[in-house]
Amino acid sequence: MSGMFAVMRKEWKTYFITPAAYVVVALFAFISAFFFYSMLSVFVLQSLGGGEFGGGNLNVNTQVLQPLTFDIGITLLFLLPMVTMRLYAEETRGGTMELLKTSPIRRLDIILGKFFAAFGLLLVLLLITCLYVAIIAHYGQPDLREAAVSLLGLALLGAAFLSIGLLISSFTRNQIVAGVITFVLFLLLWVADWVTAYGNGVISHLISYMSVTSHLQNFTQGVLDLKDVIFYLSLIVAGLFLTARRMELAE
Repeated sequence: MSGMFAVMRKEWKTYFITPAAYVVVALFAFISAFFFYSMLSVFVLQSLGGGEFGGGNLNVNTQVLQPLTFDIGITLLFLLPMVTMRLYAEETRGGTMELLKTSPIRRLDIILGKFFAAFGLLLVLLLITCLYVAIIAHYGQPDLREAAVSLLGLALLGAAFLSIGLLISSFTRNQIVAGVITFVLFLLLWVADWVTAYGNGVISHLISYMSVTSHLQNFTQGVLDLKDVIFYLSLIVAGLFLTARRMELAE
């Protein structure tokens, strides 16, 4: 465990020594704030015609938090490749991968250390999202349980993306290549359920099941379904396992 924490500290310092973390956090804050302001403005204008904030048939969770969760998921789809593309690619390009392999730190500790360092940066982004929920809670009466489940869904979605991105980064020494391939794979997982519009066969349903959006939908509605949790955890474990296998074969 000490080896894992050592790798985590190293990666965390690297994030903030270089502009990478600052760029990701700044972009996320700007984009998510724009989405939040736009949705909240429309909601407030609509609520003015129906009385007090959240009155009438308006629902702040349905009209602000649910679409905001999806938009933040899309934002993560674009930004997280910037986080994962360097995790192994930079080590390979800089020649420090051999040092890691010959160090007394276990391979699993290296992989988990890199993953949890990236996950820590993801939590920083989600803390910004919590700020939006706090603003709504201060002025209105949102369902906080539903908001908490939505945040859990985003955390699982982001962790799955990070695990897959870590795997892709282990295959190349070029960060740009790793980032592009990771983004394309994220995008395919995001739109996988579109295949049901063209067919209803077993293969279509199997591909649709791999869509991260169909599983995120329940979280945005405050529904904590075990099958959705298992889906994301399976992606996380699969990504980490395949990364370990990749590193074994590379030795």
